[in-house]
Amino acid sequence: MNYRRVFVPNTYLHIIITSYNKKPLFIDNIDILRTAFKNTMQVYKYEIIAICVLPEHIHLILYPKDINNYPKIIFSIKHYFSRNVGQVCPTDDLKIGYKNKQEKGIFQRRYWKHTIKNEEELNKQINYIHYNPVKHGYIHSVKDWDFSSFHKFVQLGLYEENWGSLKDIENNIKNLNFE
Repeated sequence: MNYRRVFVPNTYLHIIITSYNKKPLFIDNIDILRTAFKNTMQVYKYEIIAICVLPEHIHLILYPKDINNYPKIIFSIKHYFSRNVGQVCPTDDLKIGYKNKQEKGIFQRRYWKHTIKNEEELNKQINYIHYNPVKHGYIHSVKDWDFSSFHKFVQLGLYEENWGSLKDIENNIKNLNFE
């Protein structure tokens, strides 16, 4: 299969990284994951605009200073995490392609990437990322998920604390004027 990536300078990227066979290992190893991001930032210049870490996948909006480096950024994060997390998948469970390349079975090989085209789309993608733990049924209110940039956005005044919760929806309905 011929797989091609698009490199549009000065754009934001929504990236989803998933664990092999959707094993829930990111939250249990959050300190290793945080260090992977920090170490990668020392080598490649990029900003994380928004992030949400779930047990089996990670959403992030990335702004690389050099768009050509984003595959290297993802590789570096995955490489550091894989080297430091230990063997989490029994080798008998690995597909033959993973065994042949002596992979540990930590990540799916590929990741999903979407180039964000404008500010409106950026805002929609940030909302999607922050709401993701509710969508997957881990929590009932976005503010209850500790592994996302939502709390930083609240501190900056970009979200109300109850955004994306049932209480927020009820408040919005009360504020509607049907007269």
